[in-house]
Amino acid sequence: MNSKTTSTLCLPSPLQPLVLPGAEAAGLRIWIKRDDLIHPELGGNKWRKLSNNLEQARSRGATTLLTFGGRHANHLYATSAAGRFFGFKTIGIVRGEAPPPGQSPTLDQAAAFGMHLHFVSRTEYREKHRPEVLGRWLDNFGRECYVIPEGGTNLAGMAGCREIVREVSLQNPDLENPIWCVPCGTGGTLAGIAQALPSHARIIGIAALKGSFLDAEIHKLLPTTCTNWKICHDYHFGGYARYSPELIAFMRQFSDQTGIPLDPIYTAKMMYGLTEMIRCSTFKTGTDIVVVHTGGLQGNEAFKRRYKLHL
Repeated sequence: MNSKTTSTLCLPSPLQPLVLPGAEAAGLRIWIKRDDLIHPELGGNKWRKLSNNLEQARSRGATTLLTFGGRHANHLYATSAAGRFFGFKTIGIVRGEAPPPGQSPTLDQAAAFGMHLHFVSRTEYREKHRPEVLGRWLDNFGRECYVIPEGGTNLAGMAGCREIVREVSLQNPDLENPIWCVPCGTGGTLAGIAQALPSHARIIGIAALKGSFLDAEIHKLLPTTCTNWKICHDYHFGGYARYSPELIAFMRQFSDQTGIPLDPIYTAKMMYGLTEMIRCSTFKTGTDIVVVHTGGLQGNEAFKRRYKLHL
């Protein structure tokens, strides 16, 4: 890959102490892993998931990346940016009809980065895992395409997420058995971290989507012997990209107090959920907690336009 571009990546990403309401009184110590600072366009868990996939694509001689997402998908944005930086053509299979001009800053930027956007019906999109459906797209765009799943969640993506654990262990060796906390969309980041943790460590995922299907998806990604994870479904605020005035107010207050920006789709829900768990005395006194900021901040502009909000 382009060494000039990789040299601009902030790796390892910073590990910073974080003060949350009630944490000190409860005897909790919290750190936040700032993957949002890896790169303004390649940052967050998307870079973790893409890095090994890019290496595999290059090793197989592929010149085109084909992947999937909705009109506001951080993954499409990051893949298009990676293609521009590392010399791949990129194709995005997008769920639903093409939005009116200006309604999806994410897709506008992906197109500006050179991604070819191919819009398909929601029905066809749901069938993207069927060989005959994927085969039609590959016949159209080229069998030499390197296919990356939605969200970048595959074995290569999970391997990239395992690096987060290695970095934290070097940055703070005193963190022997922290509880980890991550937002969850496809579950790949949680699964990768869970694989890298010792068996007595634990990780909690805060689901950004409504429905218990996420547990089943993570079970598919992990061996049955890996039982150190849990999904919390209490803070999705109605489902993917759903929100409430309470969540937006929390997000603003958190950013004002800590100087750390959040996004309302993933990281704000995670931080809200963690704060509520602290308030409810979920954690034992003396517990160390590592929170992973997975980025996704570029999506804030689309969210503001869609809901006419000031974030």
